[in-house]
Amino acid sequence: MFTGIITDIGTVLETERRGDLRARIGTRYDPAGIDIGASIACDGVCLTVVATGTGDMNWFDVDISAETVNLTNISHDGWPLGRRINLERALKVGDELGGHIVSGHVDGVANLVEMRDEGDSTRMVFEAPEALAKFIAPKGSVALNGTSLTVNEVEGRRFGINVIPHTKEVTTWGDVKVGDAINLEVDTMARYVARLREWS
Repeated sequence: MFTGIITDIGTVLETERRGDLRARIGTRYDPAGIDIGASIACDGVCLTVVATGTGDMNWFDVDISAETVNLTNISHDGWPLGRRINLERALKVGDELGGHIVSGHVDGVANLVEMRDEGDSTRMVFEAPEALAKFIAPKGSVALNGTSLTVNEVEGRRFGINVIPHTKEVTTWGDVKVGDAINLEVDTMARYVARLREWS
């Protein structure tokens, strides 16, 4: 489990097509503190660490299945080399829950359709897939590229959020542009409420 509070920005160093896709991610995390088999959310995608090491920079390797590629913004050839991605280590018992409960199981991809400055913040509008739009509610939470964000308004498949300057500084949200595909995980509670309503 994760909280949607980003703790590092990684860099894609290598990708390799094997049976699955393997990616090497550069990080400020100390590899000595990363167990093989540990989970790290990479742009919101929970991936399992299969190797770690040091060199010009610290790194860890992850394997990415075809199912994950199909549901996320990771292309079949992997992320482009040099791409910056949001990273979060898995939640430990006793950690502060600063965002909301995030599983790292991306539900689909939302498209960034509008972006404009509002004071010091940036207002962004996204379009969600039809099947996921019903799980997004005003003042509810979503995870976008692994970042816990609050929904301002919803209109059909479109919803808006505000990104404050601090968030842009400590995540990759300062890099995005209109037209980008963004990993979307809806709030788990919203999913369960919708499921219960189907049975009531």
